[in-house]
Amino acid sequence: MQPEQNTIGGGQMRKSLRLWHVVIIGLAYLTPMTVFDTFGIVSGITAGHVPSAYILALLGVLFTAVSYGTLVRRFPQSGSAYTYTQRAINPHVGFLVGWSSLLDYLLLPMVNALLAKLYLSAMFPEVPQWIWVAGFVTLISLVNMRSINLVAHFNALFVAVQVAIIAVFIYLCVRGLDHGEGLGTAWSLSPFADAQTQFSALAAGATILCFSFLGFDAVTCLSEETRDPAKTIPRAIFLTALIGGLVFILVSYFIQAYFPTMQRFHDQEAALPEIALYVGGKLFQSVFIACTVINTIASGLASQTSVSRLLYVMGRDGVIPSKVFARLHARYKTPVVNIAVVGLVAMSAIFFDLVTATSVINFGALVAFSFVNLSVINHCYLREKRNKGVANTLKYLVLPTIGFCIIVSLWLDLNEHSLLFGGAWALLGLLYLGWLTKAFRVAPPNCIAE
Repeated sequence: MQPEQNTIGGGQMRKSLRLWHVVIIGLAYLTPMTVFDTFGIVSGITAGHVPSAYILALLGVLFTAVSYGTLVRRFPQSGSAYTYTQRAINPHVGFLVGWSSLLDYLLLPMVNALLAKLYLSAMFPEVPQWIWVAGFVTLISLVNMRSINLVAHFNALFVAVQVAIIAVFIYLCVRGLDHGEGLGTAWSLSPFADAQTQFSALAAGATILCFSFLGFDAVTCLSEETRDPAKTIPRAIFLTALIGGLVFILVSYFIQAYFPTMQRFHDQEAALPEIALYVGGKLFQSVFIACTVINTIASGLASQTSVSRLLYVMGRDGVIPSKVFARLHARYKTPVVNIAVVGLVAMSAIFFDLVTATSVINFGALVAFSFVNLSVINHCYLREKRNKGVANTLKYLVLPTIGFCIIVSLWLDLNEHSLLFGGAWALLGLLYLGWLTKAFRVAPPNCIAE
């Protein structure tokens, strides 16, 4: 049964997104150029085999992508893991999953504003930093308020710029390799494996690289603005993860071939500027770094889009004030109040530093991933009793179990700051839920009827 629309104003969201719109927004969230940010760290861990670590990471992420696809076919509403867990396990658990996810979703636009501030301040040190934050947040907020299709078209442009700069980078790598740089050849299996390759090292690298895929699930928040969401969203989730993973593998292969060891780098943890300098010279380095600003805009647009929709669904359900968060603009059919709220949170980038902000990212995402896999098992394998036959057992028990185990391995790698802040946020949500449900004696308010 479709949910009642307890929207305060503006009616229902406009169903205008097609498959390519949703995939583009997902890829913008992932930001293909992220591969350069983590290369130095993972190359050291894997002894020079980053592409293989990406292959393992992609395989792990695709298990959870399949679980998302399974659930969105059954519950084609916005809200992502919040909605799925609410329907597939328990309304109380669903609220806590949504609450935990909210922390990461809210902070990611602020992190992007922080990155934009750092990049632009390095290029134009004479300009006050607050101007960059205010300009960045204003831009992404106005675009988001206007139209979800406008967001998709902006992101299409920004993703195209990233793809173009990556294509130029690969060309420069091939040219350099043919002239004796790195391995001295553009075609070699060495970046993938050699006699000294250890699977444990690749797995350790893959654990870090899995975080590069965080956000592939955010497209589920667009279900109510997508045409035929039960068919389109599962495809978009899988394609976002797959295309992003293939780009990561391809680019990391050429970086690894050009830099088989990390001896040339002064700072392995921040190798991006040096990679661009050694491969293309100072002019290319300047253009390359400028493109990182485009990355932040694309990711900022996509992340603000997702969190404003999650707030909308939670407001529509009544678990947060509906008079504030369940409003849609009468003309644009976008949750403009939510977008403004997220923009105000992002403005805090004026005061925060990157280390503090990023320390709490990932907690909510891992909560969501864990419970999406458990939701498939509980709803499909147990509740719907799809437990007969090899195919059903594989799809509804084995695959989500593997996905859950992979996410558990990521939990073990989460830093203590993320666990501390995330745990505190979850505890606050638990206390709020206790008040909302009269000490858990009643279900939390929601508009989803079985």
